[in-house]
Amino acid sequence: MMTLEDRVSVVRGFGPKKVGLLEKMGILTLGDALSFYPRDYDDRTRESHIADLRDGDKATVRAVVGTAPVLRHIRKGMDITKLTVFDGSGTLNLTYFNNKYIAAQLREGEEYLFHGRVQGEGRQRTMVSPSCEKCVTGQEKGRIVPVYTLTAGLGQKDMERLTAAALSCPIDPAGDPIPAPLRLAYGLPDYQDAVRYIHRPRSLDEVYAARRRMIFEELFLLCCGLQRLKDRRKEENGLLFENTDLQAFWNALGFAPTAAQRRAVEDCVRDTVSGKPMNRLVQGDVGSGKTVVAAALSVLAAQNGYQAAIMAPTEILASQHYESLSALFAKLGLRAELLTGSMGVKARRETLARIASGEAHVVIGTHALIQKDVEFARLGAVVADEQHRFGVAQRASLRGKGQTPHTLVMSATPIPRTLALILYGDLDVSVIDELPPGRTPVATYAVGERMRKRIYAFMEKQIAAGGQVYVVCPLVEAGEGEMRLKNAEEHAHTLQNELPHRRIGVLHGRMKPAEKDAVMGRFAAGELDVLIATTVIEVGVNVPNANLMVVEDADRFGLSQLHQLRGRVGRGKRESFCVFFGADKGQTARQRLKVLVDTNDGFEIARADLAQRGPGDFFGKRQHGLPGLKMADLASDLQLMQEAREEAESILREDPLLCGYPALRGRVERMFRPDSGEIFN
Repeated sequence: MMTLEDRVSVVRGFGPKKVGLLEKMGILTLGDALSFYPRDYDDRTRESHIADLRDGDKATVRAVVGTAPVLRHIRKGMDITKLTVFDGSGTLNLTYFNNKYIAAQLREGEEYLFHGRVQGEGRQRTMVSPSCEKCVTGQEKGRIVPVYTLTAGLGQKDMERLTAAALSCPIDPAGDPIPAPLRLAYGLPDYQDAVRYIHRPRSLDEVYAARRRMIFEELFLLCCGLQRLKDRRKEENGLLFENTDLQAFWNALGFAPTAAQRRAVEDCVRDTVSGKPMNRLVQGDVGSGKTVVAAALSVLAAQNGYQAAIMAPTEILASQHYESLSALFAKLGLRAELLTGSMGVKARRETLARIASGEAHVVIGTHALIQKDVEFARLGAVVADEQHRFGVAQRASLRGKGQTPHTLVMSATPIPRTLALILYGDLDVSVIDELPPGRTPVATYAVGERMRKRIYAFMEKQIAAGGQVYVVCPLVEAGEGEMRLKNAEEHAHTLQNELPHRRIGVLHGRMKPAEKDAVMGRFAAGELDVLIATTVIEVGVNVPNANLMVVEDADRFGLSQLHQLRGRVGRGKRESFCVFFGADKGQTARQRLKVLVDTNDGFEIARADLAQRGPGDFFGKRQHGLPGLKMADLASDLQLMQEAREEAESILREDPLLCGYPALRGRVERMFRPDSGEIFN
């Protein structure tokens, strides 16, 4: 008797060549074959009469072979087999290319089920290379046939034979990773039934039930693994903050914080008095005021005798944080320092000395903070701003400057809370879901090339009224991509011709940091009317006077990225606008940009972006390190994800080591083994 541990070579007909192809697909054993799920299903239970077939239909017909198949050699490398089939309503032509076996398979006068796409009408109706099955006596209808994603050299019949062998193997009920009470509570089939439903469904209801079960299983295992990682970290001893009175801080702010900002700060306070190291993500929309939370944590650290470090991805953003926060900290008797890579030798030496002595209470900087020569006297809190710009190793390096300091990471890419808890599984999550009062709504338009002259005139109008304009291009210069795309260098010349008396600057990632800072500084100071840039301004300084954003070739950007760019305007009292070029590049581009026109809600935009692009593209190369999911979709399975997370947390509260759930523990450990690429191990 075969077992699921047996190699696929035990199945008759699978020689070295096919075994090699299967291995490349990750199918080494019969158990692997069961875990290789179909990508789709052909529903052949719904049969059509030949007379009802129309050009383009994908259909199943029950028909009798009327003429014996005729094989003809057309040319070298091309054979064609033709025959005619009929039912009570009419006749249908069948054509097969390079299938010399089909003539022997189909016998005149016998009945078969044919499934394929129809070409032509009337007597010209033809199915090209349809699948066929001989009708079995007593068989009333066809079946639901799984369709697998295969490599060249393997056919659907091969997978059917392989999965048939795998399904014949005994499956230990004790090996089901989902506990029986959980399956009962959610109406999920057990594993044995689920794999049969997946590979040999008798109805689409069985397909649905199996898919739901497998999706829940994947998310449940993922959540169990992430929760165990989080719990493992909480076994560490953290710094205990005792002085948590922030009234002086709130008074010094000079404005009333939103309820969401207060909730996020309260989350931080609870973490810092727990005795465990804080690992928290605060996420909020562009302009939601996440910096207030970072400032509050820094004050908490200082008034408990510790230092705080705030790391920003760019020098210009670090400088902005320093300028806005140093005055606030000064009101509270705290000294802030700025540390960047472009500092002079003397200034850097003096700053490092104040950090090492503890004279500096809060240090704001860039990657310069994690250099070897940076030593803190008593680092108690670490903040990483725009955390998706930093790898895990960089955050870890900064934490390593202290003894288990409390860590806060901030992100302006808002995603649904449930999804954030998965993607940032090692972190607790706070959400700032409201904007401070006074933020100017940004009127957004998606346009095509025919509107270009009108947009140039609108730019002139806004500048004449005292405003400033951002223009974003996808490329730095010609030749680095598609020639039809706007590039910053050439577009600057074009705009200068259109607006000859306006001051135009260019900013892109190839410039040296000092050059970028100088250009951005001129724009912030009002010395430039238009700033033409690449996405380097996605994370940039606050320029309240800038009230118009124009994005060229907007169809080339992700929705969340476009929303981030739009957040560069609307920060002052001027009426603000955002114009996206690209609405004339097809229906898909038009529909994508319409999302931004219809809403300013970053959470909704991120949800749409994730649904359109999937988690891999949505997060780019950010090392979230999640194990691969075969069936679950992080964008569309949010409800199941929420349920899976809650059940995982419940089980682990009662049994942190999963001692009572050996099958579950084994699957979780395999899913999160070091060679799986999971970055938290």
